[in-house]
Amino acid sequence: MESARSNVGVQHRAFVPQKDQNFSLGAATGIPVLLGRAAHFPNIAYRCVQPSDLEILQEIHEALFPIKYELEFFMSVVHGRGVVAWAAVDTGRSDGRGEQLVGFITARMIKASEAEGEDILGYDVLKADRNLLYILTLGVVKPYRNFGIASALVWQVIEYARRISSCRAVYLHVIAYNRAAINFYQKNTFRCLRRLSKFYHINGHHYDAYLYIYYVNGGRPPCSALYPFFSPRFLSDLLVLDSLHSRFSAILQRQQGVF
Repeated sequence: MESARSNVGVQHRAFVPQKDQNFSLGAATGIPVLLGRAAHFPNIAYRCVQPSDLEILQEIHEALFPIKYELEFFMSVVHGRGVVAWAAVDTGRSDGRGEQLVGFITARMIKASEAEGEDILGYDVLKADRNLLYILTLGVVKPYRNFGIASALVWQVIEYARRISSCRAVYLHVIAYNRAAINFYQKNTFRCLRRLSKFYHINGHHYDAYLYIYYVNGGRPPCSALYPFFSPRFLSDLLVLDSLHSRFSAILQRQQGVF
């Protein structure tokens, strides 16, 4: 998930590891792992992120996302300071270098009343005690994509949210032009609640975003939610219109000598 906001960074049901479990981690391999294709069918395990993951997490975030995350963010991730995070590691390496971190997901629990002023939950008599789990970042290095790793990481988060009785939903934002991410969250049965105008500001440009949500523990959308109308066909048509509009605007700007 791309974002210029400080609080942001977009199916296999997998066991949710506990914080007191210990796992060893081999030396980080760094950016070269982002190139090419995995040389073997990976044996993927999922565990909590730990302090020794700091360097490789920084490298992968820098390679995958258009913005720079501060060191404070990564320290919060690896030490569990207000952030929960899971890693996908390849344990089947044949080079004797130990496990390799190939994917991650980070999330933060927030009070529903503090969810950026967005009314994303329906009426609940226990409203004061409701929480939401917000996905901050999600990524899988290129050679390990299309193995279901990203979906497994998302379901780690969903299962974690289900175990917290006060949590009513898992949600996130997706930049409007990211068709792959939109398709991914729809495949994982997230609902599109609304479109947010000029939500992101990246490299001097504003971009709209979609808010995607997965309800748990009896959570439900507000009566005014638009998600029933945001069918996959509707979103597909909307994305085509966005693309045509961008191309048409570019043509007009060139004709007017903007570029």
